Amino acid sequence: MSENIEAAGPVVATAPVQSSSTMDNIRAGANDLADQAEAKFAVAADAVSDAADRAVDATRTAFDNAARRIRNNAELAADRGKTHIRHEVVEKIAGIAAREVPGVYDLGGDVARMFSAVKERIGLGDADADQGVKVTLEGRTAQIDVTIVIEFGYVVHSVTDTVRVKVINSVENLLGLEVTGVDVIVDDVHVDDDGPVGNDEARAADYVA
Repeated sequence: MSENIEAAGPVVATAPVQSSSTMDNIRAGANDLADQAEAKFAVAADAVSDAADRAVDATRTAFDNAARRIRNNAELAADRGKTHIRHEVVEKIAGIAAREVPGVYDLGGDVARMFSAVKERIGLGDADADQGVKVTLEGRTAQIDVTIVIEFGYVVHSVTDTVRVKVINSVENLLGLEVTGVDVIVDDVHVDDDGPVGNDEARAADYVA
């Protein structure tokens, strides 16, 4: 007995079709993982923020404590004594500052300079640093008068302005006083024994016009 065998067509593999409920479960799982990750990131961010706030607070507290100690030490030092600055000290510092200004030949009026010259001749020392300077002190403020002899060839107002600035800076920076004013009196003009400075180019180069 013979059998009839029919040729079969090609076999095609088909993927299993996932149901909509399976896809929903996958989406739900992914969303759940994303929510968990977001929650953990939020917790970590809060922890970092809290740590930063604590560090800032600790730094601020340290600075506040240091500032408080400095103020307390300053108050204790002030309570333990007072500093008195005599007008002679102010006059010497102002005189030294004025003498450093180019164009200032000497300090003081005729009488002061004559007395200084006599002291030098008899060997009693050089001119006093405070010669030609008068200071009026009122508390922490000082009014200063400076009498100068200017060298011929210098512009008077340029020299006096420089003297004023130099004296104010020296007294305020070194003594901590407030200088309310510096009056500069030009008492005389010094002419070199070789004649006015304009007669000598080498010497004139040092003068400020």
